Amino acid sequence: MRLDKWLWHARFFKTRTLAARYVEKSRCRIDGRAVEKPHAAVVPGMVLTFALGPQVKVVRIMALGERRGPAPEARTLYEEIDPT
Repeated sequence: MRLDKWLWHARFFKTRTLAARYVEKSRCRIDGRAVEKPHAAVVPGMVLTFALGPQVKVVRIMALGERRGPAPEARTLYEEIDPT
């Protein structure tokens, strides 16, 4: 699945366009590697690192969503990892 689509499904961004623009600015890392392309492929088990406002989010992808569902459903797509 595309990174921008997964970020949208997981409800980190309101629109897929916002997620794509965010990734294009090299503000996201997959398994420690900076990515610049919104179409970068993600699979369960990968670790994403990105900043949202003043917080740095480190999450492990647990599942790929089939739709952008409600927030409780979106939280099942990832688990947060303590960045320290």
